[in-house]
Amino acid sequence: MRTVRELFVVSLVLVTAIGSTPARDAADVKTGGDFAVEVIPDIAYYSGPGADANKNKLDLYLPKGQKDFPVLFFVHGGAWTTGDRKLYLPLGRLLAKNGIGAVIISYRLTPQVQHPGHIEDVARAFAWTHANIGKQGGRADQIFVAGHSAGGHLVALLATNDRYLKAHDLTPKAIKGAIPMSGVYIVGGGQRMQRVFGEGPEAAESASPLRHVTGKEPPFLILYADDDFPGCDRMSEAMGNALKAAKVEAECHSIKDRGHITIMVRLATSESDPATQAILAFVAKHSDLKLRPAAAKTEN
Repeated sequence: MRTVRELFVVSLVLVTAIGSTPARDAADVKTGGDFAVEVIPDIAYYSGPGADANKNKLDLYLPKGQKDFPVLFFVHGGAWTTGDRKLYLPLGRLLAKNGIGAVIISYRLTPQVQHPGHIEDVARAFAWTHANIGKQGGRADQIFVAGHSAGGHLVALLATNDRYLKAHDLTPKAIKGAIPMSGVYIVGGGQRMQRVFGEGPEAAESASPLRHVTGKEPPFLILYADDDFPGCDRMSEAMGNALKAAKVEAECHSIKDRGHITIMVRLATSESDPATQAILAFVAKHSDLKLRPAAAKTEN
């Protein structure tokens, strides 16, 4: 059986090989611009005890020559056991082209670490971004967090359980908005989950974003595929409903004709994709990003 990482790579290759397809309706597609992209790779965000020489690094994708742009901090998926930031170069370039600085991180994986090792790395990388992105032209007060699959779980946990940002003298108020995609919001049992999160109800409870909703969270945009992994739809809707019940601004959208992998692949390779358009609109709503109608053109 192929891993999530292998499926992602295969899907990305297939989408690229298919080539350009016409935008569904160019009149409805919005973009943030057509900026040149500057890439700054392999920045170490943590070098303390237990640091990994590759996994505790991040890559920056910046709209070249621009200032005061919003920032999207992205966490990859892979069941907390596989994946890497280098797979998401197309996403970083797409965001920067549209006037959004992208921070794409790696983090230590199981079995190297067990919960809370993953989320502690995510918090470290976010703290680095908050402290340093201004030097690259980004707005430290307009940082959005996004992630897919396990990454969706991790950014949702970062935005709901304040203990991890507290370790860096930050709170979830430092997050302008959260965009988890096809994420896990209630951690259950089973051998695989115990391998990642540890045994017992306390471990599952501490790692479940839905259990930490208090009403102090930033706005959420929750996305999932209409042919997602089993239970992803119910968990996504439950997370959205919990946030709304706590008076938090939250949107929850099912992306049609997508699966757990293709929702991410299409997002990373097409401005006209509905998930891409939803993210651009969400960032623009909560930042200074200005969107404009796209000229009629083809999209991957």
